[in-house]
Amino acid sequence: MSVTVDDELWSAVGDPTRRRMLDLLLADGGGTATTLSEQLPVTRQAVAKHLAVLDRVGLVHVTPSGRERIYEVGEVQLARAVAQLSSVGATWDARLDRIKRIAEAIQRSQGD
Repeated sequence: MSVTVDDELWSAVGDPTRRRMLDLLLADGGGTATTLSEQLPVTRQAVAKHLAVLDRVGLVHVTPSGRERIYEVGEVQLARAVAQLSSVGATWDARLDRIKRIAEAIQRSQGD
Protein backbone atom coordinates (compact mmCIF):
# COMPACT_ATOMS: atom_id res chain seq x y z
CA MET A 1 0.00 0.00 0.00
CA SER A 2 1.57 3.25 -1.09
CA VAL A 3 0.12 6.48 0.23
CA THR A 4 1.54 9.88 -0.67
CA VAL A 5 2.69 11.67 2.47
CA ASP A 6 1.36 15.20 2.84
CA ASP A 7 4.12 17.32 4.38
CA GLU A 8 1.75 20.16 5.31
CA LEU A 9 -0.53 17.74 7.14
CA TRP A 10 2.39 16.22 9.05
CA SER A 11 3.81 19.61 9.86
CA ALA A 12 0.45 20.49 11.41
CA VAL A 13 0.26 17.34 13.54
CA GLY A 14 3.97 17.49 14.34
CA ASP A 15 3.30 20.06 17.04
CA PRO A 16 2.52 18.49 20.44
CA THR A 17 0.04 21.24 21.37
CA ARG A 18 -1.95 20.65 18.19
CA ARG A 19 -1.94 16.88 18.79
CA ARG A 20 -3.25 17.48 22.32
CA MET A 21 -5.93 19.78 20.89
CA LEU A 22 -7.03 17.06 18.48
CA ASP A 23 -7.17 14.59 21.39
CA LEU A 24 -9.34 16.99 23.38
CA LEU A 25 -11.64 17.70 20.44
CA LEU A 26 -12.06 13.99 19.77
CA ALA A 27 -12.74 13.22 23.43
CA ASP A 28 -15.23 16.06 23.85
CA GLY A 29 -16.85 15.87 20.43
CA GLY A 30 -15.77 19.44 19.66
CA GLY A 31 -14.93 22.65 21.42
CA THR A 32 -14.08 26.32 21.20
CA ALA A 33 -10.78 28.13 21.48
CA THR A 34 -11.87 29.17 24.96
CA THR A 35 -12.70 25.65 26.16
CA LEU A 36 -9.46 24.32 24.70
CA SER A 37 -7.36 27.08 26.27
CA GLU A 38 -8.82 26.18 29.67
CA GLN A 39 -7.36 22.68 29.27
CA LEU A 40 -3.99 23.65 27.80
CA PRO A 41 -0.99 25.60 29.09
CA VAL A 42 -1.31 28.20 26.30
CA THR A 43 -3.37 31.35 25.81
CA ARG A 44 -6.63 31.50 23.94
CA GLN A 45 -4.88 33.47 21.20
CA ALA A 46 -2.26 30.73 20.83
CA VAL A 47 -5.03 28.11 20.68
CA ALA A 48 -6.77 30.15 17.95
CA LYS A 49 -3.54 30.20 15.91
CA HIS A 50 -3.08 26.44 16.32
CA LEU A 51 -6.71 25.89 15.30
CA ALA A 52 -6.15 27.98 12.18
CA VAL A 53 -3.29 25.66 11.18
CA LEU A 54 -5.43 22.58 11.80
CA ASP A 55 -8.28 24.15 9.84
CA ARG A 56 -6.00 24.99 6.90
CA VAL A 57 -5.02 21.32 6.49
CA GLY A 58 -8.57 20.07 7.05
CA LEU A 59 -8.05 18.40 10.42
CA VAL A 60 -10.76 20.53 12.01
CA HIS A 61 -13.99 22.03 10.73
CA VAL A 62 -15.42 25.26 12.08
CA THR A 63 -19.06 26.06 12.75
CA PRO A 64 -20.02 29.58 13.90
CA SER A 65 -22.22 29.60 17.00
CA GLY A 66 -23.06 33.11 18.15
CA ARG A 67 -19.82 34.85 19.15
CA GLU A 68 -17.95 31.55 19.39
CA ARG A 69 -16.69 29.15 16.79
CA ILE A 70 -17.14 25.43 17.40
CA TYR A 71 -14.28 23.23 16.17
CA GLU A 72 -14.70 19.56 15.38
CA VAL A 73 -12.18 17.06 14.06
CA GLY A 74 -12.35 16.50 10.31
CA GLU A 75 -12.75 12.73 10.22
CA VAL A 76 -11.90 12.34 6.53
CA GLN A 77 -8.58 14.15 6.90
CA LEU A 78 -7.84 12.35 10.17
CA ALA A 79 -8.42 9.01 8.41
CA ARG A 80 -6.06 10.18 5.67
CA ALA A 81 -3.42 11.00 8.29
CA VAL A 82 -3.85 7.56 9.87
CA ALA A 83 -3.47 5.91 6.45
CA GLN A 84 -0.29 7.89 5.82
CA LEU A 85 1.11 6.96 9.20
CA SER A 86 0.30 3.29 8.59
CA SER A 87 1.99 3.42 5.21
CA VAL A 88 5.11 5.09 6.59
CA GLY A 89 5.16 2.58 9.47
CA ALA A 90 4.92 -0.37 7.07
CA THR A 91 7.72 1.05 4.93
CA TRP A 92 10.00 1.43 7.95
CA ASP A 93 9.09 -2.03 9.24
CA ALA A 94 10.15 -3.50 5.87
CA ARG A 95 13.40 -1.49 5.88
CA LEU A 96 14.25 -2.55 9.41
CA ASP A 97 13.47 -6.17 8.56
CA ARG A 98 15.89 -6.00 5.60
CA ILE A 99 18.58 -4.46 7.81
CA LYS A 100 18.04 -7.22 10.38
CA ARG A 101 18.37 -9.94 7.71
CA ILE A 102 21.59 -8.35 6.39
CA ALA A 103 23.03 -8.08 9.91
CA GLU A 104 22.14 -11.72 10.62
CA ALA A 105 23.74 -12.83 7.34
CA ILE A 106 26.91 -10.89 8.19
CA GLN A 107 26.96 -12.40 11.67
CA ARG A 108 26.53 -15.93 10.26
CA SER A 109 29.31 -15.40 7.71
CA GLN A 110 31.68 -14.16 10.41
CA GLY A 111 30.84 -17.12 12.62
CA ASP A 112 32.04 -19.63 10.00
